[in-house]
Amino acid sequence: MNDYEAKKQQILDALWFRHATKEFDPERKISDEDFHFILETGRLSPSSIGLEPWKFIIVQNQELRAKLAEVSWGAKKQLETASHFIVLLARRNVRYDSEYMKYMYTQVKGMREEVYQKVPVIYKAFQESDLHLLDNERTLLDWSSKQTYIPLANMMTAAAQIGIDSCPIEGFNLDQVHAILDGEGLLEGGNMEVSVMAAFGYRLAEPKRPKSRLPLEDIVQWVD
Repeated sequence: MNDYEAKKQQILDALWFRHATKEFDPERKISDEDFHFILETGRLSPSSIGLEPWKFIIVQNQELRAKLAEVSWGAKKQLETASHFIVLLARRNVRYDSEYMKYMYTQVKGMREEVYQKVPVIYKAFQESDLHLLDNERTLLDWSSKQTYIPLANMMTAAAQIGIDSCPIEGFNLDQVHAILDGEGLLEGGNMEVSVMAAFGYRLAEPKRPKSRLPLEDIVQWVD
């Protein structure tokens, strides 16, 4: 097997290794270096029109974890045992005419002000007519929330490639988690909303069942 084939096999092996870990070994902790690597794969993830409408809250405080566990039925064991626990936030109001849009293009991407003047015109049509993102506040927030699943997937895959387990989590009461994090001042005064959670660490036990997926031919249709 040449290096090219070996790299492809390493990625597939990591995806077969990864599973939704329900309980982690509480005695094993991810090193700072390895967790920084995982976070960096999230930071480098793509997003629609490059807005990066996310923030990663790393919850290591045990008291805060306990509060979240009370309202997160799908994360109780993970919050108790995971080495690292992330709440991925989605940014609100990423409209074509928002200050955040302008900040991303002029300050982060370095676009000149006179060039940027054309950007809101282009993306107004994209948000308003093409994808109907401005129909109401929820449609725009849902669009931001969908973006957070890209770094989530990249972080879980990257973790698996270095032998670290993970679990994506949606089993929580959104309003109650929102209230807890807002009370801790973690939602930037209402500019951010809870999207999804993820736990990282090392599995306590091997999965009881092998990974199962639909056959490729059931989910792929070629249009030649």
